[in-house]
Amino acid sequence: MQRELLLEKLHKTPDKIWDIVVIGGGATGLGVAVDAASRGYSTVLFEQSDFAKGTSSRSTKLVHGGVRYLAQGDISLVLEALKERGLLRNNAPHLVKNQAFIIPSYDWWEGPFYNLGMKVYDMMAGKLGLGPSEQISKEETLKAIANLSEEYLNGGVIYYDGQFDDARLAVNLAQTAVENDGIILNYMKVTSLLKENKMVSGVKVVDQETNQKYDIQAKVVINATGVFVDDVLRMNDPKAKKIVRPSQGVHIILDASFLQSESAIMIPKTSDGRVLFAVPWHGKVVVGTTDTPIDDTSLEPRALEEEIEFILSTAAQYLKKDPERKDVLSVFAGLRPLAAPQEGDKSTKEISRNHKLIVSLSGLVTITGGKWTTYRKMAEDTIDKAILVGGLPDRDCVTKNMPIHGYVKNTKFDSPGYFYGADRAHILDIIFNKPELGEKLHPECEFTKAEVVWAVKNEMTRTVEDFLARRIRILLLDARKSIEMAPEVARIMAKELDYDPNWVKTQIADYTELAKGYLLE
Repeated sequence: MQRELLLEKLHKTPDKIWDIVVIGGGATGLGVAVDAASRGYSTVLFEQSDFAKGTSSRSTKLVHGGVRYLAQGDISLVLEALKERGLLRNNAPHLVKNQAFIIPSYDWWEGPFYNLGMKVYDMMAGKLGLGPSEQISKEETLKAIANLSEEYLNGGVIYYDGQFDDARLAVNLAQTAVENDGIILNYMKVTSLLKENKMVSGVKVVDQETNQKYDIQAKVVINATGVFVDDVLRMNDPKAKKIVRPSQGVHIILDASFLQSESAIMIPKTSDGRVLFAVPWHGKVVVGTTDTPIDDTSLEPRALEEEIEFILSTAAQYLKKDPERKDVLSVFAGLRPLAAPQEGDKSTKEISRNHKLIVSLSGLVTITGGKWTTYRKMAEDTIDKAILVGGLPDRDCVTKNMPIHGYVKNTKFDSPGYFYGADRAHILDIIFNKPELGEKLHPECEFTKAEVVWAVKNEMTRTVEDFLARRIRILLLDARKSIEMAPEVARIMAKELDYDPNWVKTQIADYTELAKGYLLE
């Protein structure tokens, strides 16, 4: 997947009318592009920044039905999500794994109550279930999670859900779309919509790297821009009402010593009414999340002080070792593109996570809401609608049982670079041919110089941030170490991309400034 080659294909067909143009390269947009391309529709996707730069790289890293949505009575969403969880695990076994979760019970009634709820969850998953839930004793609970607070602990309930790497899945979806003849491009900003007889007929795009402008014609334009869907809707109609109500979710990363377990903790109800997770991920622990209404949308949202304190204080109630600010390795925030309720003023945690499809009078198709777990079904519904809007030949969706790029079975999730899946062998070939590229980027981390070369040549990595934040995830895992890696990553990238020392200097400075926002003072 090389940006230059895909741009060249775009250059060679300046007058082409594409079947589908997708705006947005997050979970939803990439899923839509994969669905469209795999059905045989000519497809091009434009992302203004890097793939999954926004919300789609800032999740709790769970592929789940949503225990909280079950408690809220949103049965249809849970059923759909549990089915999609199973399909995603089958289609991307190199990224999605079975994760044990424990709900600790501190009151006598909690064990039986939550056990009953999780049995319903199991039943709803059916053949795609990941394992049976069961009520466990205090001793079994502490054996599973040694660092759980013992005071007043009665026992727990164990259940199973999915865990994954969100940004890595986004990259693999982009590669899958390209393998199905789609053109997928990052750093291409859609600046306006083209219209013919008041109907949307394409998009105007600017290459963020070269400033070159393109007019791209399309039978259907799909707005899949997450929290930015209202911006595109206003391109279509300056008076358009907002349809998204952003909600901020914050997570902190702690050292593995705070959990001391391969099992995760799920706290079903916190002081703000949300679920709180503490989940092992890439040798660290992800703790979150929050649900804070936000008015302003941004590609780099920042955690509020009250959100950080809420997570630290809530986690301290359940862990023997209380986390403090100095223990936080990284803190990151993401904005959920919740479909705004049309009546009343629901709090964001009560707004349904169901996705919503809108077709404007001009033919613009907009998809919003939803969550990572249901991205495939969202894409299927969107292309089904696009077929009607654009008068495209009717073709069935094929993604239910379609392997995603990198697919490999029997993944060892504790081995270095497991998340590359089948591509891991290609990275080892790079090291075989140039042993010096087998050197680590940081003495305390597993990542090698060869991975930078691979990411530039095959994963459309354009900046130091792309690599450190979304290709190897070290910005989220340990922001300080990522800053220490930046100079070497910049030098390797400059060599591969034929950039000068000024580029290296600028990239290091820009990345350092960005990464500081992931550290607590």
